[in-house]
Amino acid sequence: MTATLIGARIRALRQKNQLSQEDLARLMGFKDRQTISAIETGVRRVTAEELVQVVEKLGAPLDYFTDPFRLVGEGRFSWRHEGADTHQLEEYEHRAGRWIAAFRNLAPRVERRTPLLRRTLGLTRGSSYETAMEAGERFAADFELGSVPATRLASVMERDLGILVLMVETRRGISGAACRLPELDVVLIARHEVVGRRSFDLAHELFHLLTWDTMPPEHLEEALETGGRRVEQLANNFAGAVLMPRTALDRFGDWRHSSEQELVARLNAAGDELHVTASALMWRLVALRRLTKSAARALPPETLRNNGREFADDVAPALFSKPFAEVAGLAIDRGHVSMRRMAGVLDLPVEGVMEVFAAHGVPAPVEL
Repeated sequence: MTATLIGARIRALRQKNQLSQEDLARLMGFKDRQTISAIETGVRRVTAEELVQVVEKLGAPLDYFTDPFRLVGEGRFSWRHEGADTHQLEEYEHRAGRWIAAFRNLAPRVERRTPLLRRTLGLTRGSSYETAMEAGERFAADFELGSVPATRLASVMERDLGILVLMVETRRGISGAACRLPELDVVLIARHEVVGRRSFDLAHELFHLLTWDTMPPEHLEEALETGGRRVEQLANNFAGAVLMPRTALDRFGDWRHSSEQELVARLNAAGDELHVTASALMWRLVALRRLTKSAARALPPETLRNNGREFADDVAPALFSKPFAEVAGLAIDRGHVSMRRMAGVLDLPVEGVMEVFAAHGVPAPVEL
C-alpha cells in the first residue's frame, strides 16, 4: 500500500466521522493539523503505531486501510437508476468498488497499464444540445463506429480510450454507472437490460467520463431518455448521436409520411437493426427534424416497448469483460492473487470464475 492510498483512506474515514483535520490531530496527539494534511496527501507516511491509533479511535478495521481490493475515498460514482433503494445502492457500490479496485491493483502488475492521458470533450454546461449532438456524430466518425455503432462502442472505449467496461449483475432498478478514479475510468452496465438500454446507457456514461472535469455528474441520476437536468439532456443528445449518427439513419429513408401503424413498425425494425430502443430512435429523429414532435407524441408508448415484442428476448452478454478476465487470469497465474481470493472479490464460487474465463475465451490459470 502506498502512502497516498492510506492517506486517502484516512481522509475518507475522517470525513465520514465528520471530523476536521484539527479534530483528528487532537485525537492522535499531533501538535497541529498540518501533520494530518501531510498524511492525507501522502507527503508523510503513517507509522504502524499511528495506524493502530487511527483504527482504535475511528473504529475501522485494519483491512479498511490495508486491503488493496477496496475503494475508499478514491472513486467517484454516478449511478443511473429507476427508483433504486438508496441503502441497497450504497451496498452495491461497495461491491462494485471491490471489482474496480482489484482491476486497478492487478492490471499494472501484469503489464496492462491504463493510458497516461485522458480524452475529453470540449463541452460545458453552457453548450447547446446541437453542439452535444455534433460531438456525438464526430465521435462516431472519428472512431469509425460504422453503420451499427452500438456493436463497436464498448471495444472502442476499451481499446482506444482505456475505459474499463464491465457487464454486471445489478440490484433492481440500477441501469449502470460511471466511475472516475485518479488513474482509471470505468463504466458498469446492467447486463440483463434489453440491448437497446445497454447501448444507450453505455454511450450516456461515456459522455460523463469525457466531460467529468467540466461538468461532473450527480451521484444519483434517474435513467431517462428525454428530459432531466441539463447535463443529463446533453448526455442524452450526445449518446443518441453516437449510436444513431445521420449517416447510419440515412439508409432508412424518409419518416415523415408514414402512417401511425407503418411508423411503429419501422421504428421497431430499425431499432432492432441499430441495437437501440425504438423510443430512443424516435426522439433522435425528432431532434434531427426528420420526424415531428406531434407525430412522436401520438404513438402509444406500449407499441414501442421492447421494440414491439411482448417480452424482451435478448441474450445477456458475458459477465464482466474480456480485459477484466484477462487481467484476473494472468494475476492468478503469476501468483499475485489466489483463485479463492479472486472468487471472494467477485462474489462468485470458483466454478463461477471459471465460467467467466471460458465465456471470454481466457485460458484457465495454471493454479487450477
